[in-house]
Formats: sequence, structure tokens, C-alpha cells
Amino acid sequence: MTDAAAPVPSTFDPVPALAFALALPASGVAAVIALLDEGNTVPFIARYRKERTNGLDEVQIRAIEERRAYLVELEDRRTAILASVAEQDKLAPELEAKLRAATTKAELEDLYAPYRPRRKTRAQMAREKGYEPLAHKILAQVADGNPAGETEEALAGGRDIVAETIADTAEVRAFVRRELAEHGKLASEVVPGKADEPTKFEQYYQFAEAVKTIPSHRFLAIRRGEAEGVLRAHVAIDTHKVEAGILRLAKVDDSSPWAEQLRLAVTDAHKRLLAPSVENDVRGELKQKSDQAAVEIFAANLRNLLLASPLGAASVIGVDPGLRTGCKCAAIDVTGKFLGTVTVYVAQGEAQAAKAKEDFVAFVKQHTPRAIAVGNGTGGREAEAFVKRALADAGLRDGTFVVQVNEAGASVYSASDVAREEFPELDLTIRGAISIARRLQDPLAELVKIEPKSIGVGQYQHDVHQPLLAKKLGDVIESCVNFVGVELGTASAQLLGYIAGIGKSLAKKIVAYRDQHGAFTSRAQLMEVSGLGPKAFEQAAGFLRIRGAANPLDASAVHPERYALVERMAADLGVSVGELVGNAELAGKLDLARYVSGDVGEPTLRDIVAELGRPGRDPRAEFAPPKFRDDVTTMEDLKQGMVLEGIVTNVTAFGAFVDIGVHNDGLVHVSQLAEQFVKDPGEVVKVGQKLTVRVLEVDHQRKRIALSARKPADRQQQPQGDRGDRGPRPPRGDRGDRGDRGDRGGPPQQGQQPRRDRPPRQQQQGPRGDQQQRNDPQRNDPQRNDPQRNDP
Repeated sequence: MTDAAAPVPSTFDPVPALAFALALPASGVAAVIALLDEGNTVPFIARYRKERTNGLDEVQIRAIEERRAYLVELEDRRTAILASVAEQDKLAPELEAKLRAATTKAELEDLYAPYRPRRKTRAQMAREKGYEPLAHKILAQVADGNPAGETEEALAGGRDIVAETIADTAEVRAFVRRELAEHGKLASEVVPGKADEPTKFEQYYQFAEAVKTIPSHRFLAIRRGEAEGVLRAHVAIDTHKVEAGILRLAKVDDSSPWAEQLRLAVTDAHKRLLAPSVENDVRGELKQKSDQAAVEIFAANLRNLLLASPLGAASVIGVDPGLRTGCKCAAIDVTGKFLGTVTVYVAQGEAQAAKAKEDFVAFVKQHTPRAIAVGNGTGGREAEAFVKRALADAGLRDGTFVVQVNEAGASVYSASDVAREEFPELDLTIRGAISIARRLQDPLAELVKIEPKSIGVGQYQHDVHQPLLAKKLGDVIESCVNFVGVELGTASAQLLGYIAGIGKSLAKKIVAYRDQHGAFTSRAQLMEVSGLGPKAFEQAAGFLRIRGAANPLDASAVHPERYALVERMAADLGVSVGELVGNAELAGKLDLARYVSGDVGEPTLRDIVAELGRPGRDPRAEFAPPKFRDDVTTMEDLKQGMVLEGIVTNVTAFGAFVDIGVHNDGLVHVSQLAEQFVKDPGEVVKVGQKLTVRVLEVDHQRKRIALSARKPADRQQQPQGDRGDRGPRPPRGDRGDRGDRGDRGGPPQQGQQPRRDRPPRQQQQGPRGDQQQRNDPQRNDPQRNDPQRNDP
């Protein structure tokens, strides 16, 4: 072709697109990209390169990093498509311009559709038979000709060519995609033969919700139902409206003798080629959005859990509860070192209980712990009650407090390679008790040893795109670890591996060096570790702490590159560096304007002064143990209206789960989280937060507890049945795996009445986020069972 040519090489600059998409200054975006290209890490850039980025924070920097990756992938795909079309000698200037202007992968693929290599199609076979001229007549809607004079085979062949041509037209594909995305409904139904089987997907047996509004957890629930062979789903759309739109784009001419042939071709194009392909695209985009939403919820919960208040350097006894096999108790010192263990049997008769009390008290007197951490798993409340009674009878309650610890993922750690390396000679349950004790000392340091998705603060983590989940959770852990800082003398290899610039391999080398040469005495000594070069040192040093080092700045967040500046500050004040570090009054006297120069501006100087005032301060909140009621240890102790203090263990799109000390967490539905309207539960509660709640309803059969964080009077003040867009109450199915609770509700199905074929008990009982009167119009909401109740 004379109008086709090789593509002109492009010089890809992502800065303008990133600045526009993220609403950030182009100069800051360009600086971040340059710093990332230089091998700098996100925590280092956010903390120590504020002048270059104009003060962009870590969230903004990570957004630039993530969005840039998408744009790079988009540009790589654009380059490949341009080359492919050029090789076919079909790269006309107009097509090249459209390909270069495309801003999304979907737009690129639509433009590429006619040129994509494919298996032999019906249209290709029709072309081989010579029916293309007939197809041109149909497409052009010529005013002459007689379709009746053609054979049915010829007409069918011509329509096949027309159908493929229409289906491969970018404008048509874009139109159909918009229709499905804007006006389509994701509809699901039960697979024949499964309707009479009780499953966790019953609320989706006859279900439909708009594609553009369906929340992440419901879409992922339907996908799981499909994967398990219970449901089948599709995107429902007004076919006649879509085909009418395609006909307009194809410029049907009712006066043409070929108009009917075009209509038939359009119907075929939509049903056979466009609908399946575009529906896959739309569902793929919906899956990406749902994955992103689920991952964001998980990431926010994980951050709050990792940054939970640490008890700190205190001796602890950890108790891994067990009714049949006994409670495994492990003592650790202030550094987390394992000291000893004992097993006590608290539920196997009076003789065993007496011996358990005697053995446990002796164990406590031997190790004199500051706290006793009891895992909150099965038997946790019984174990806690035993511990408190034993301490009280022995007169030891004044010096030691007892606290329940979330043990989610402890069993995963116990059986992991990390645990085997740490304690090769110990039983799994003893390792679990040690982990429980260490979690109380420092949740962050201990939880980094566990695969993040096993910690138990997400929903549908097994269904989302695993690389996306791993990347996001890894970023969260890296962010938290560097935010808090790490004590170089005691940090595990797992914890050190998340420090900026280090990674797993270098972390092991640092620990090996420490084991061989003893504790580090200065940050500079890190350079002696094999493989740790200047760049890694630059990235990591500011996030590592060495308490008691000769240079007091080594215990602070002041970067070694600014030590000389601090020495100058101290000299200007007429004091030593040691006198300046930790003296907020002296640091406050510094005239920062005197020290602005080169790459040091006011942002860095303000950080330095703040650090000098409180060097190496742990930014996490002060530890305060939760106060569970001693008289409430099981669900049987709960009464409607009872007010309790609890700890938020998980936050989802539909509410928050709260541990109130009875082993089974209760659910505070989004409608019961606050007096005001709440759209996002994460806006008002966080994992690890203390929350005062009121018991609304207890379903002993299903082990379900409905709670409210609102005042009782507010329930009469709010119009019943007016729930805004908060969604329905959660379904009544078994909670199942606490770590992956999944969908707890869905909207009323449009045009569908609540199912009446269930026993009255199922229609009237079961905890919901709010317990309104029996005439509540949403009381019989069909969205009941939890699709993740048996999540592996």
C-alpha cells in the first residue's frame, strides 16, 4: 500500500499524563520518576528527598509509581501493535494517528482488532469464495441490486464478512462496551440441578445489579459461585437498543434493497462476535476494579493492624489456648528471647485443674512477666479466665495484667520455614505461644513473619489477582516498617528485609554479620556487611536505629548525610551533639533560615528539628489493654441491650467485626457505626480500635452477633427503612473463616419479592447490622448467606 509506512519511533514521556491523571504538579512527578530511575525507594524519597519532589507524600509517590507502570505497559503494547500493523503493510497515517492517541488498553485493542492475527473465520472463508464484493454492497447500502437474485449461500457469506467488519470496527466496539458498562446488569442464576441444594450462594440464585454500581464483594461472590459450579452469570442488556445503535453507526439506509441484509448481519455480529467478546472485556474491567477495591480494604486494615500499639520492651508469657491438648505457655524476655515453656490442662477435671493452677503459678513466679498474652482462638476465654483466677488466688494480679491477643495467622507462622529456623527444637504449638507473646510486645515485628493474606483482615483475598494483592500488601508492610523504624541490634531478618534498600538477601547477611561480630555499634559499621554498598546504605540508614550508640544520632531518624549539619547546629548553640539530641527546648531555638542551602530546605530542616526533640520516637500510640467484662465469656452470657467494650478485628465494605471477648466476633453493620450517615466504614473505624458497642441480637444457632455503636435513642430518631445507599443488612449465613468473610449482603433484587419458601425462623432471626421493627421494609431482604462461609 502506498499510504502505509513504518511507524515513527516515539519518545515516551509519562510526566504530562501522570500529572493530569493524578492532579499533581508536573515538576514533582518528573522528580519522582527521576529518583525512582536512580534506584531510590519510595520510603526514602518520601522522607529524605522532599525538596526535590516539592513535598509529595508517600501515597502520592506510590500512586505515581503504580500509574507509571500502567502507562509503560500501555506504551509497550502500542509499540507492538504499531509494528504488527506495519509488518502487514496496513499502517495508514490516519490509523497510526489513532493508535498513538489511544489512552487506554481497551481503545488500543479495539483499533487493532481488524489486524489481529486469528484462526480461519467464517468471513475469511467467505472471502475465499469470492463474496467480498457482495459484502461491500451490503455495507455501502447501495441503491441498486437485487438480493433476491443472489443464492442463500452468497448472501450468508456476504453477511459473514459484514458481521466481522462491523465487529472489528473500533467505534462499534466502543459503543457496545459503553452500553454494557453504563446500562448493563450483572445477572446470575443457579445452575440447573443446584436449586434445591443449600449453598452459600442462595442470594444469587436469581439476582441482577447494575454493572456500574455493583460493589466489589458482590461481584467477587458471584465469580466464586461460578467457579464452584453453583452459579452462571452474564451481563444483561437491552439487545434491541444495542443493535439499533450499531445500525446507526453502520448507516443503515431503509430505502436500500440491502437494508435487511445489513440488519441480519448486525444481529449476527452482535450475538456471535461482539456480545461475547465485549462482555468478557467489561467483566474483565469489573474484575480489575473489584480486585482493586478489595485489595485497598485489605491494605487499610493491614496498615492499622501493623501499627497497633506495642507493649514494648517487657517480659511476656504467651498462652496458646487448648481445651483437649492443653494450653501451651511460653515465656519471653524483654527482647523476645524464648525462656521456657509449660503446658497446663484447664478443662480436664478438678485434679488436672488444680495441678494446672499450681504449675502455672510456679511458671509465672519463675519468669515474673509484665503481661500475659492469651490467644483469642478456641478456648481463649476459658484460658483467660483460668489465668486471671490463678493470678488472683496467688496474689499476683497487681504486678501482671492479662490481655487477649488476636492470634490470626499464628498457626501459619508456627508451621513456616521462618519458625522452624528460629525454633527447630520446639513443637508447633509452643512456637504459636511464642508468636502470641511477641505480638503483644511488638505487633509489627512479629506479623511481618506471616504471609500478609493469612493475617485475617481482608475479604475475598483468595479470589483477587494475587500479584496485585502481594504487591499492595508488600508496599503496606514496607511503608509501616520504615515509618516506625527498626532496632538494628535485635531486628529479625524478616523485619530488616522490609527496610528501604535492603531486601531479603541483604537482611540475612546483616543478621549473619551481627551473629558473628556482635551488636552493631554504629550505622557506619553496616558498610562492613558483604554486599551492602553505598546505595543500599543511603536508602536504609535513616530507618535503622542503634540505641546506645556512641553517636546519639544513630538512634534517631536523622540521616547520616545530615550529621555534619546537626554538628554545625550544635556548635552554633554552643553545645555538643549529645546535649542537643533529645533537648526539644534547645532545638526550638535554632534559626532554620541559616541552614537553608543547596538540597537542604525547610522541609528537611523541620524534620531534623522534630527528630532532635524526640529522637527515635515510636510513632505508634501508647499501649492500653482492652477491658473485656469478666462476666461475659461466651455467647450465652450476652443479652440484648448489653453494652460492652470491644476491639475492631476487621473492616469490610458492609461494616466492622468486633471482638467482645466471647470468641465469636460480632458485626456492626455500616448503618450502625455512627449517628451520622456512613458510606465507607473505614472512615469511622480502624482495625485494632477500641469500640463501645451495644448488643442488638444474638443468634446462637448460627453463632452470629449483631452489634451497634450508636446510642439507643438514635434508633427511634432515624426513619425506618430509609437506608440511603448504605446497602442492605448482611445475610445470615455462617461467618466462616474470620480472615476472609466476603459478602455479607446485597441489594434487593429489582422486580423480585423476598423469598417466602423459607421457614419463618430464617426470615425473622439472625443478626443484622441494625435491628429495626418487624415492619421494616428491608427486613425480609433475600441476601442472606455468606458466600465465603467455608472459605479455605
